[in-house]
Amino acid sequence: MRLLAITREGPVIFILAALLAACTVVVDDGPRPRPPRPHPQLCTTQYQPVCARRDGERQTFANACLAEREGYRIMRDGPCRDGGGGGGEQAFCTREYAPVCARRQGQVRTFPNACEARAADYRIVGDGPC
Repeated sequence: MRLLAITREGPVIFILAALLAACTVVVDDGPRPRPPRPHPQLCTTQYQPVCARRDGERQTFANACLAEREGYRIMRDGPCRDGGGGGGEQAFCTREYAPVCARRQGQVRTFPNACEARAADYRIVGDGPC
């Protein structure tokens, strides 16, 4: 007779244990900081040049999206002026993807093609990414 009482309580205890295990506690620590906004990964090929700056370096990009993707802050619309004199040569490059490794003042960087490396006043040191 005692065995019958245990088997009746067994399913009840199992159900209560399952319900208790399914309970969760939500702790609200207040507002969470907003995650950093990721830079755009894909950009259009439209040509609307902008002058952008990063770590004291100015560079002309074909459009704002490309500048932001590289981590540059846009200073103004239009190409950058060399030294404020405006006598610099302006380069128009194709969107051909033939990566090159280039160097300027100890800084090494990969460019999508040789034209863009030369336009940024870098010297090409090798074919392919750095």
